[in-house]
Amino acid sequence: MGRRTDLLLGIATAAVVGVAVAVNVRGGGAPPIAYLFALGFGALMLGRRRWPVAVLLASGAGLLGYYALGLPPIGLALPVGAALYSATEAGRLWWAVGSGAALVTVSSLARSLGGEDPGYLYGYELPTTVAVMAAAILLGEVVRSRRLWRAEVAGRAAREAERQVQHERLALARDLHDVLAHTMSVVTLHADVAAEAIEDGDTQAARTAVKRVREASGGAARELRGTVGALRAGPVGSLTRLDDLIDGQPVEVAVEGRERPLPQVVDATAYRIVQEALTNARRHAPGRPVRLTLGYRPAELAIRVANDGPAAGRGDGGGGHGLNGMRERAVLLGGELSAGPAADGTFVVAATLPAEGAR
Repeated sequence: MGRRTDLLLGIATAAVVGVAVAVNVRGGGAPPIAYLFALGFGALMLGRRRWPVAVLLASGAGLLGYYALGLPPIGLALPVGAALYSATEAGRLWWAVGSGAALVTVSSLARSLGGEDPGYLYGYELPTTVAVMAAAILLGEVVRSRRLWRAEVAGRAAREAERQVQHERLALARDLHDVLAHTMSVVTLHADVAAEAIEDGDTQAARTAVKRVREASGGAARELRGTVGALRAGPVGSLTRLDDLIDGQPVEVAVEGRERPLPQVVDATAYRIVQEALTNARRHAPGRPVRLTLGYRPAELAIRVANDGPAAGRGDGGGGHGLNGMRERAVLLGGELSAGPAADGTFVVAATLPAEGAR
């Protein structure tokens, strides 16, 4: 694409200069060497990307040589306009400005000393030439600035994507640590109980301890399978996938405020908090109703998960591994999370997450 653009620009430059040569405002025919200069100005465009300053200087030198031979007038802007644009686009703004100013100065002085009409030269041709050159330089600067802006936007997007990936990796590591650390502590505790019971000959206590070990390891295996399944499913958790979390559980969902898209990291954290709260409710009060409320406020998202039942108060008591992990996530975002029994006897997980970036 780049070579094609250079070729088209070269053809256009050669054609425009060639037309100016053919018109020959002085009258009469134009010598063949003038057309060779037109082809040379166009051919220089093929090297504009690799050697922008060299192409600009060569174009200026060629233009001065053209007029030194007394060839038909072609102006200043036509032969070097593309070179000025190319040098500016390549980030050589001051080279373009300096070269353009030098050409205009040298040409104007030479033509004045040569006896040309000052009124026509300085009243008409010079302003027109300066305007065209300035337009070429300005266009090159605009194109360059736009390219840099796009690169910056793309770089920011790439950095944000990397940050999101890193955040999710840390979240996954925290989840796995919470599950395994808690499970291993339970397994170790009951394994010690089983060992002591065996030494004491208390087979019933040993069976009970082994059963606890089996339950703990089975629960950990299920949670690990769920984590791996979520990873295989692809996208990071989102509140748009609440149905996957409810999955037959008696959950009443209420939305307060106008529901709107959230920043990805806030959306994923909110999903994890709801997931952990529903998991606790299912574990400690199976089959009992759960009320999930999502409050979309101007600058934050409020989450409240309440469940009742005889075992609700036991929950994690605000100190369980999973809820501690959720609390850490909320604090990292500048939010907060609390968990514990309410005055009405329900067990409540409540969180607020900043959502100023929501649109």
